Amino acid sequence: MLKYANPTFFLGLAGRLLPWLAGATALTLAIGMWGAFFYAPADYQQGQTVRIMYIHVPSAWLAMFCYATMAASALGTLVWRHPLADAAQKAAAPIGAVFTFVCLVTGSLWGKPMWGTWWVWDARLTSVLVLFVIYLGLIALWQTIEDSSRAARAAAILTLVGVINLPIIKFSVDWWNTLHQPASVFRMDGPTIAPSMLWPLLVMGIAFTLLFTTLHVMSTRNEILRRRLRRLAIQAAAGEAQARPAHRLSTSESAP
Repeated sequence: MLKYANPTFFLGLAGRLLPWLAGATALTLAIGMWGAFFYAPADYQQGQTVRIMYIHVPSAWLAMFCYATMAASALGTLVWRHPLADAAQKAAAPIGAVFTFVCLVTGSLWGKPMWGTWWVWDARLTSVLVLFVIYLGLIALWQTIEDSSRAARAAAILTLVGVINLPIIKFSVDWWNTLHQPASVFRMDGPTIAPSMLWPLLVMGIAFTLLFTTLHVMSTRNEILRRRLRRLAIQAAAGEAQARPAHRLSTSESAP
C-alpha cells in the first residue's frame, strides 16, 4: 500500500485512470439521466416532483461518502503522517461541500410541494446542515493556517471529531420522529421502491460516485502539483536570498 501512497506513483496512476473514469462517468450519468427523466414513471402521489429524488438521494449519499473518505485520509495524516493523505483530504473537502449543498437545495425544492415548507428543523435536515458547516470550516482552516503541517494536523483532528455526525444523519429517521421517510433501498427485507424507479436511482448513485472519484483524483493531482510548485518557489527564493550577500561581499572586496 505504501507504493500506492507515493505521490509520484499517484500522479502516474491518475494520468492513466482519468480518461477511463471520465468516460465511465459520462456513460453512466447519461444512462441514469435517461432512466430518471424518460423511463421512470411519475409517482402516483408526488407526480413529476419525484424526479428530484434522482439528484437528491445520490447527492446525500456522496455528501456522507466524501466525508468518510476524508476521515480515512485524516487517519493517514495523523498515524502515518503521509503527505498524500493530507492532499487527498484537502482535495475532497470542496467536492463534499458542493454535494452537500446540492443535497440541501434539492431537498428544499422537493420538500416545498410535499411538506408545504422549504425548511424544517428536523433531525436529518439539521444534521446535514451541520455537515455542510463542517465542510466550510475545514476549507477555511486550510486557508487560514499558513504552516501546512499544522493545518494538516488541525484539519485531520477536526475531521475525525466530525465523524460522529455521519451516524446521526444515517439513523436520525430511526431515532427521532422526522418528516423524512425511513430507508427504502437498503433494507433487510429488500427495497420498497418499484423496480422501474429503483434501477435509475441505483445507476444515478453509481454515476455520482464515479463523478466524485473523477473529481477527487483530478483535485488530488492538482493539489500535489501545487505543493511541488510552491516548494520549488520557496527553494528558488531561498537560493536568491543566499546569493545576494555573497554578491555584496564580492563587490565590496573589489572596491578600492
